[in-house]
Amino acid sequence: MPELIFPGPEGRLEGRYHPQPGKPDAPIAIVLHPHPQFGGTMNNRVVYNLHYAFHKMGFTVMRFNFRGVGRSQGEFDQGIGELSDAASALDYLQAMNPNSKHCWVAGFSFGAWIGMQLLMRRPEITGFISVAPPANMYDFSFLAPCPSSGLIVNGTADRVAPPKDTHSLVAKLREQKGITITHEEIEGADHFFRDDEAHMKPMIDMVQGYVRRRLTESSR
Repeated sequence: MPELIFPGPEGRLEGRYHPQPGKPDAPIAIVLHPHPQFGGTMNNRVVYNLHYAFHKMGFTVMRFNFRGVGRSQGEFDQGIGELSDAASALDYLQAMNPNSKHCWVAGFSFGAWIGMQLLMRRPEITGFISVAPPANMYDFSFLAPCPSSGLIVNGTADRVAPPKDTHSLVAKLREQKGITITHEEIEGADHFFRDDEAHMKPMIDMVQGYVRRRLTESSR
């Protein structure tokens, strides 16, 4: 069953888990949802689409509700507790898939900020996807140095996390040696990629193209 309850730092956390049957060494991915106080849950459209995009590419995937969301226990903790939740989810996913050789983290909006903090704690993460990172609201200076290569995607019409702030973040990350930051923009897309055909589908296609390319390369 894809529904899952697993232990978190503040009690039970609720998740959805989709393994790859018969592939114990399948790569694993965790997908992180947007801000809990603004209606963000693991069933957010962007998160849901990212989850299934990874599954279609052969990943064993997990998404979950941060503390205080849905059936997850605890209450919102300004990102500090949510980072601990994400670490617990990754621990759980790794324990269920000890033979996996690749580990990815994907996040949307607030989830992108949490995901990039998780990168700093977990050297085993081989790649990241950050969709609409809110570089105007949160400090991303902890990414020094950023430990792995990844993809940052945003919409050109994003008013929640304006493109200029994303550009500054990308420029800063690109100064670092040894990693490659790929940056793509979806023309006309808002923060939520509301238009399925014009914005959501191209964004998901872009993510899949990037991840597939990375999986065929041996480098980080």
